[in-house]
Parts: sequence; structure tokens; C-alpha cells
Amino acid sequence: MLEELGIPYTIHPIDLDKLEQKQEWFLKINPNGRIPAIIDTDNGNFAVFESGAILIYLAEKTGKFLPKDPKEKSIALQWLMFQMGGVGPMQGQAGVFLKYAPEKIPFAISRYQNETKRLYSVLDRRLGESQFLAGKELSIADIATWPWVNIHDWVEISLDEFPNLKRWNEELAERPAFIKGKNIPNKTNHKNNTEEIKKKV
Repeated sequence: MLEELGIPYTIHPIDLDKLEQKQEWFLKINPNGRIPAIIDTDNGNFAVFESGAILIYLAEKTGKFLPKDPKEKSIALQWLMFQMGGVGPMQGQAGVFLKYAPEKIPFAISRYQNETKRLYSVLDRRLGESQFLAGKELSIADIATWPWVNIHDWVEISLDEFPNLKRWNEELAERPAFIKGKNIPNKTNHKNNTEEIKKKV
């Protein structure tokens, strides 16, 4: 989102293994002790947590990637919530049981893989009707959903049976901002500014 907007930002990696996200200073940013979260230094060091809330905040602040027309805005938000309440949680659980569970539980793996496929089929149907999830233009719904669909291989799901979703995934993967955003975790210019952030919160 920030790359698409062209907004300058500083990355602060959180060491999840050391439970840095549970430390008191971070809980002032996100009471739930989870990532992602942002601090808007141009707005009185205003903190925003939850990915959907972050996207809505940035879209409304900049006037981009969220339609102003009530109906069109509602469509974008409906598909954003579809990701927040469906694709993300279900595909995330599929990944947990496939990759991290101490023992393989076939029922759980199958249940979450199949639900992810069902959700993909809904996306595929929608993308057979429009170029993007909310219509003719890129929106925060696409920005939120693409990172999950783009790692479909991680949960051993093929996009071959979802041609419209596959087309959409490939098109977004070629956008310069998406390419930059995908590589952000590998950047070498991360700034260890914990003390600076503590002062802001």
C-alpha cells in the first residue's frame, strides 16, 4: 500500500521469536500484541493496528484506492472484509496445520485447504466479472487479498482451476509497487529505532 501511494516510510522489524510484540511499548501501539501496526508521524504519532484498519486509514487519508461513491466504496469494503474474515484466517490455518503442527492432522489440513479453495472459487467468479475485486480500478481489497493468493503454493493449492484468479494474481505481481512491497522483508535498510518509537507512544 505504501509503495503504491509513494509515501516515505521507515521499517521497524519486530523480533517475534523474542516476543518483542508483547512488550509494553509495543502494546501501546497494538493492545493485541500482533503485527502489523503503523505510526503516522504526520498525524501526531497516531498508531493504527490491524491490516484492514491500516489500509482504510491510509486510503481515506490519501484519497486513493477506496472509492468515494457510497456504493462503490461499499463494494470495496465488502471484498476487503471477505479477505479479513475468510481468505486470511482460513488460508492461515491451512498453513499452520501443513507446516507447523507438531503432528499431521489430515482432517484439519483437508478442512482448511478445501475452505481456502472454496473462497478462491468465490474470488475467481468475481474476477470473471471485473478486472479487480471492487471493479475497474485497484483498491485496498486487492492490496489486502493478493499477498495471500500469491503464496497459494505455500498451502499446496494450485491456481490452475481458478483461471480468473490466476490472471489477477499474475497481473498484480507485475506491478512495480507490488514487487517492491513483496521484497520489503529482505531490505537492508531496516532501522533499529525501538527507543525512538517508545518516545512516540
